[in-house]
Amino acid sequence: MLPINAGNFQEGYHELGIEHCCTAIEVDTMGSSESKPISSHVWKASAPNGISQDLVDSLQSSNETDASRSKIIELQIQARVAEELKNLQKKESEALKIAHEKLSNADLKDDNSTSQYTVSKEIEAMRQKLEARKQVRDLPEGVEGARNEVIRCLREHDRRPLDCWQEVENFKAEVKKLEKSWVEKVVS
Repeated sequence: MLPINAGNFQEGYHELGIEHCCTAIEVDTMGSSESKPISSHVWKASAPNGISQDLVDSLQSSNETDASRSKIIELQIQARVAEELKNLQKKESEALKIAHEKLSNADLKDDNSTSQYTVSKEIEAMRQKLEARKQVRDLPEGVEGARNEVIRCLREHDRRPLDCWQEVENFKAEVKKLEKSWVEKVVS
């Protein structure tokens, strides 16, 4: 039995006594079940139609509901919109790239072509100078021998590289001699 103000659940719930606890639970669960019973579709045709019995049977046995159909359609629409957005972004980036290329080409044409020619000649001259310097010269026999001694020692004492300190010192001395002769050659 519900109190007079049962329309307002909160007030009615507080006014209920212990003897009415079942009624309070019934009021609490109202609305949690579907208000409309789920019915199956029955196809009845009063006149012959062009639909085969197989199609009618497949429609009747289908578990698909309106909600699932609408969800599938919504997902398909979202996928199509995402695809169209990708296409639009791709076209936009291509148009932007073309516009940048046109602007850069216009800037190059506006510049003085003789200055560009002059700069390219200077760059080519610098490249030739660098190529001439790049040539590797053979190491003197003393430096090469000291280097090979360090390598041999490190291979023999791979677990104890500090045992090769004497070979390293000899190599440093040979390199120092080479540097000194190079500096004297450059200065004079």
